[in-house]
Amino acid sequence: MATQTNNVPKNFPIIRFHGATKVVTGSCYEIETTHARIIVDCGMFQGSKSEKELNYREFPFNPADIDAVVLTHAHIDHSGLLPKLVKHGFKGQIFATSATVELCSVMLPDSGYIQESEVKQLNCRNQQRGRALVEPIYTAEDARDCLTHFRPADYCEWVQVAEGIRIRFWNAGHLLGSASVQMEVTNGKEVPVRILFSGDIGPSSELLQPDPNAPHWLDYVVCESTYGNRDRVDVSAEERLTLLAEEVQKAVKRNGPLLIPSFAVERTQEVLVDLYTLMKTGRVPRAAVFVDSPLATKASQVFSKYARDVEHGEVLLEAFNSSFVRFTESAEQSKAISRIRGFHVIIAASGMCDAGRIRHHLKQWLWSSKATVLFVGFQAQGSLGRIILDGATSVRIQGEEIRVKANIASLDFYSGHADGRALTEWVRERLPINENIFLTHGEPEAMEGLKESLSHIIPPEKIIMPTLDQAFELSGKGAHEVEAGQPKRMDHEDMGRMDWHNDLSKLLLDISEEIGNQADERNRAKVIRRLRKALENGDVPNGN
Repeated sequence: MATQTNNVPKNFPIIRFHGATKVVTGSCYEIETTHARIIVDCGMFQGSKSEKELNYREFPFNPADIDAVVLTHAHIDHSGLLPKLVKHGFKGQIFATSATVELCSVMLPDSGYIQESEVKQLNCRNQQRGRALVEPIYTAEDARDCLTHFRPADYCEWVQVAEGIRIRFWNAGHLLGSASVQMEVTNGKEVPVRILFSGDIGPSSELLQPDPNAPHWLDYVVCESTYGNRDRVDVSAEERLTLLAEEVQKAVKRNGPLLIPSFAVERTQEVLVDLYTLMKTGRVPRAAVFVDSPLATKASQVFSKYARDVEHGEVLLEAFNSSFVRFTESAEQSKAISRIRGFHVIIAASGMCDAGRIRHHLKQWLWSSKATVLFVGFQAQGSLGRIILDGATSVRIQGEEIRVKANIASLDFYSGHADGRALTEWVRERLPINENIFLTHGEPEAMEGLKESLSHIIPPEKIIMPTLDQAFELSGKGAHEVEAGQPKRMDHEDMGRMDWHNDLSKLLLDISEEIGNQADERNRAKVIRRLRKALENGDVPNGN
């Protein structure tokens, strides 16, 4: 990376990285020129509570100053703060593919509704504890207002989004409507600066989507790195079905529920197709499959509309209409599932277990050795899903301590992200890249792993891993760091890791376990007295 410069030529664009830096969520990139300011994506942070708190803070720019938004796809970590952007003054258009527009029309209001519901529950607890009340980031109504700003665009169609900036979408193979964004920035120059934003790149084995596609011969590339340090074993469609069948058969023998935390859009539909196929062909016993997510139900209706445009669309429609697949929408229907015993399948959002109905099912079953929890997507550091997957013996869900006795399994080939090998090949197909490649949307180990792989085809000094709110001038002689213009909202060393909220939760669980392990009431009282004495004597560091 070139050294910092304060003398920024006015005819070169500036890029600022406002999210997805050393973490996999919060995607947001700002492009500023002499005549315009746009952002690519405006996503929510997920993972640790410290990172999620960034969603509540002011934007690191004035929303009213943004001329346009370009959206790669509908997932909430890319689109989830768009209603907040509009609420705080954005007046321009949001450019996305037609399918992305339709998915956002159900996902964003759902996001607003979830925030309203969770804030309502939190405020009930805050009132009981004498704490201040909080407001949701935005409401369902705010999200519906945001939808009026969307403008659909076709793949491979050049669209002028602001003065001196035009873009076109290429299918990223990650999600219905997902796109990589090819951007040309003239800014008064005859030869444009050519930038490619990968968005999220899907694997070649994606069940419902085609292989990703994008142009080559670029100046700059912003590339995701979610699985940058991981090379998954290639599996055929038959091998995928066999591996899923094995996990289902294990759950059948335990005679309990199979809980599948799943992102409501794409992952749910993919898993549903395979479960339906296994049950239809008799490879696993037929049983009720509950898709317990109002969002997944609405998203499935969008998939039905685009069934001709997705791989295996006809099987997807069969699954939607099957007698043993049941979509639940109301809270009463969801609660009724908890009364079912024996083997059954529950697919519920959210995929990282940090929100939605899956948490209620985990509270109901996580303590039981009859239950199976099968993860089928990426789990961000600090998320409840990651904590369970990493082997926690106890977790806290909505303030309650829950023992983990259920059987935990993972099938990561359902992830919608290309692995390190596929990402490297995707970058190779974009060559030549004249200046720099920025690695984003990945945890530090993943980014370092992808950098190592890319170093065989791109000079290492041309590979940049930006930090939160870092800014670069995109000149004709490579990227140069420039003043960000505002203080960084969070230290980059604290991104993508467990935070003090996670540490406190684990401490409380450890204390509870230690007290519970004591032989009698007397010994338990001794442990409590020692802890209280340590606090009273100031033996606990104050953090200074």
